[in-house]
Amino acid sequence: MANAKLTELYRSVGFDVTATWDARKAVALVRKLKPNVIVADFYFQSDFRDRLSNLESVLAAAQPLQDTRVLVFYEPGDAPALERVRARMNIDAALPMPVNEDAIGAVLRVWASG
Repeated sequence: MANAKLTELYRSVGFDVTATWDARKAVALVRKLKPNVIVADFYFQSDFRDRLSNLESVLAAAQPLQDTRVLVFYEPGDAPALERVRARMNIDAALPMPVNEDAIGAVLRVWASG
């Protein structure tokens, strides 16, 4: 799904959108903006020594933020690795790729309403 289409969806539900595809910038943005929602992709990276993906750095920055919800998109083949991350860090919802607007919208509308 095109990024512009997702941005439009997020805004239609009532969220302001700030985007980056760089994990370090994402960590800085999480610390600065303290977002209501983080939407991120999870890609298992077996070559990392001390973690399973760059997403873990972003999740670690978000852990102290009690009101921040996290939605993750993942490849179905990476589900076991994602579950290992979920055992240690907060992920409120996870959707397998390819994701569709209806599934994303349903999750975000629940969060936006309450």
